[in-house]
Amino acid sequence: MRAVPARVDLTPGLPDLAAFPRAAWLRAERAVLAGLTPPDFGYGDPRGAPALRAAVTRWLSLNRGIVADPDDVMIVNGTAQALRLLVDVLRAEGITDVAVEEPGSLGVRQHLRPLGTPPVPVDAHGVRVDALRATGAPAVLLTPAHQFPTGVVLGGERRRELMDWARDGGLVIEDDYDAEHRYDRPAVPALRAQLPEHVCYAGSVSKLLAPALRLGWLLAPPAYRAALVDAKRLIDLGNAALPQLVLAHLMDSGDLERHLRLIRRHHRRRRDAMIGAIRTYLPGAVVHGAAAGLHLMITLDARTYAGSDTDLATAALAHGVKTHPLSWHTQLPHPPGLVLGYAAGSPTRIEEGVKVIGGLL
Repeated sequence: MRAVPARVDLTPGLPDLAAFPRAAWLRAERAVLAGLTPPDFGYGDPRGAPALRAAVTRWLSLNRGIVADPDDVMIVNGTAQALRLLVDVLRAEGITDVAVEEPGSLGVRQHLRPLGTPPVPVDAHGVRVDALRATGAPAVLLTPAHQFPTGVVLGGERRRELMDWARDGGLVIEDDYDAEHRYDRPAVPALRAQLPEHVCYAGSVSKLLAPALRLGWLLAPPAYRAALVDAKRLIDLGNAALPQLVLAHLMDSGDLERHLRLIRRHHRRRRDAMIGAIRTYLPGAVVHGAAAGLHLMITLDARTYAGSDTDLATAALAHGVKTHPLSWHTQLPHPPGLVLGYAAGSPTRIEEGVKVIGGLL
């Protein structure tokens, strides 16, 4: 799907790629290269460059309320590799099921494919912990800061219930999806900040800078760290050092924080443009998750649209507009809908795409 060309790309998960801070990246790269010694070009620590692991701990403390030591951090090739490493380690521990949110990311289920992924319903307060207990799964993967695709935030009472479940022996895998992109509400602390001994935390710069960098981090409880480092060493010996050092420089210099403030403004304008276009061209659609993130979820009234959302997305693609049908991200029956990314396109393109979808409806 990512490779299919489209005149208007409204797929979720892409930031404003045109805003990538090229000048700041080049400055950081020159500064890093000027300070490297010959041994720095050899094989490094499979956990990642010490400079980046230290920078990540400072970033997480400032932005996500997580208190950690650089030794707690492992640098990975994005959240996708973090999940793949966890699958291998959990299987070796005898864990065969990881519960997932319903609706929840198709991509996450694909990364967890060797394991069972029993669905746990999400409502207006987040994942239902009573339903999680009923699955009997020993682990669960959550997007608590901005649930994908509904956009809900895990509420305070649900957090307390989840912490009780974790203290009873459960493991939480926290995908901190879209946590930095918020517009109409304050940030919520990461689950890792509250119960580090029971939470594997995964984050990346794919939504902050660009997915092409393939740079992320994984913080796991001590019981899993050695096995994760061994798995990382066997897969690729560790991430490329130079991009890690450049990212560390961007974090420590304040350039990444400045970039985040810039793209928040860009993304908010584009979100507002999409909401306006939906009101104009899709008046019967219900919008979900507008307060944060890089996408909106819309659900369609079955009384006005009797078709499948897959057929609607297919028809839109035939007219040059690419988006995700909501049914891709569900395992249980659900009303038809779409997941519409707004961050990577101009307001004009966004309006054009939504208008096409409205015409098809």
